[in-house]
Amino acid sequence: MPARDRVEAFIARVVSGAHAEAIEEFYHADATMQENLNPPRSGRDALATGERKTLARHKHVHTHPVDAFFIDGDRVVIHWVFEFTRTDDTVMTIDELAFQTWRGDRIQTERFYYDPAQMKA
Repeated sequence: MPARDRVEAFIARVVSGAHAEAIEEFYHADATMQENLNPPRSGRDALATGERKTLARHKHVHTHPVDAFFIDGDRVVIHWVFEFTRTDDTVMTIDELAFQTWRGDRIQTERFYYDPAQMKA
């Protein structure tokens, strides 16, 4: 079960803009991530590489301060709001819930729930 301050440290790292670094620091080596009902991706290194590729496709990514998160044993839910500035200067806002299962003080599984319609231009 993660300590509250450990979850808060993870959130602070992401809000600071260090998205890929947060994966490297807070996920297990065999962690998985899943977008809605898509197949999960696995492996911390692959997840961090994928995050860097996503960030590189955008001019800027702003992570809003988290307004709510919940801890229930090994399960954590975080309400994230991200603003992605595309290369054409349009902004895509993603409002999502991340459902995580922690093993000790690291994330083992994470699934994101959001409306894919938010990704349209």
